[in-house]
Amino acid sequence: MLRLVVDDHPMGSMQPDVTWPFTDDAFPQGLVAIVQRTVADGSLPALLVIHDQERDWLLADGVHDPNADGASIVCHLDHVLSLDPTVAALAGLPPGHIAERVSGDEPWSIRSWDYEDETPS
Repeated sequence: MLRLVVDDHPMGSMQPDVTWPFTDDAFPQGLVAIVQRTVADGSLPALLVIHDQERDWLLADGVHDPNADGASIVCHLDHVLSLDPTVAALAGLPPGHIAERVSGDEPWSIRSWDYEDETPS
């Protein structure tokens, strides 16, 4: 399941004052996201980027469980963009969508997404 959890609580909106779509289709400075540590430290590229229905941003490496204890942190998206500028192309990703890719060199594939999409039937 891709629902990221911080401190054992599902995240609601972390940034109620940030409106989307962003000006100039660019992430605003100071925007925070839930980021898997492997992405935040640059050891792995972001392979999954979710803009959830609450308008929060979640970035994961697509390899490790982002819900494992200590696996994800809240950090400024600017930090991730300095390590992986290709994520900047996703500023226009609408809420309720996911961008995925197989490697850091591949193009993003975008589809609609909901937490319920990840619940086994």
